[in-house]
Amino acid sequence: MGLRILAGTANRPLADAIARALRTEPVPGELERFPDGELRPNVGPVRGDDVYLVQPTGPPVSDHLIELLLLADACRRGGAGRITAVVPYFGYARQDRRGRAGEAVGSRVVADALCGSGAHRLIVVDPHTTALEAMCGIPTEMLTAVPVLARALAPVPDGAVVVAPDLGAAKLAEHYASLLRLPVAVVRKTRLTGSAVQAEEIAGDIADRPAVIVDDMISTGATIEAAVRVVLAHGGAPDVVVAATHGLLVGAAASRLGSLAVRHVLTTDSLAVDQASMPALRVVSVAPLLADAIGRLHRDQPLGDLLIRA
Repeated sequence: MGLRILAGTANRPLADAIARALRTEPVPGELERFPDGELRPNVGPVRGDDVYLVQPTGPPVSDHLIELLLLADACRRGGAGRITAVVPYFGYARQDRRGRAGEAVGSRVVADALCGSGAHRLIVVDPHTTALEAMCGIPTEMLTAVPVLARALAPVPDGAVVVAPDLGAAKLAEHYASLLRLPVAVVRKTRLTGSAVQAEEIAGDIADRPAVIVDDMISTGATIEAAVRVVLAHGGAPDVVVAATHGLLVGAAASRLGSLAVRHVLTTDSLAVDQASMPALRVVSVAPLLADAIGRLHRDQPLGDLLIRA
């Protein structure tokens, strides 16, 4: 089977960079949008090919998700030999369980829809929950961008400490800390609403030490803002760096982070990011990581060191 890269509209520059790294051309395609908002994609010839469909499902999440499902179905009906959905940012991953009666498990619904659309395999990068693999009825490869970001962070200031902004990010912080050879501190956070959190305590020695605050994503920036304020309130040095794989940066995130004592915010191009919106924003590419994974899968080689730590 020939290797083909198909780009959705969510992040064409990333798909193009992956294709260049693999020395191939993206599959030509068009997306028609009807006046009522319906989408109708059309893809070029893919019969018998090993197709890698690149489409993160970031904002607007539902539009990009529907486009992903329609593109996968178009490839299936076009006779593709194998279809792999490359979804660097997997929307709805935060909805991995019910918080109260009457709620849906959104990540399971999306996983089932992806299977039904014709995808044979899924590639994601640093999903919000590793339970995603158990929810999917197709093989799911969970890559991590932590080594990419850690290399971009180095060298770190003397005496720095990696800070997890909540308990859920503690394991992620430990991965960064092992690569950067730094200690870890953890903030205790309570979420009040979708865009407001409260954090008052921190476990770990941060007095007079520069903080590297890490998370899997930055959405509204509320969690990072709360973590920065706790670090400074407990005597941390006013030289804070933030690193997160996915920069959604919705709502007032840019102005919220811009008002903090943050030297720079580091994220990846898993989503299309407007760097002009934040002077302190730095973006590193996950295209080499994804190209490496795609190349190995196409050649039926193990991914090993590219995967999230168990």
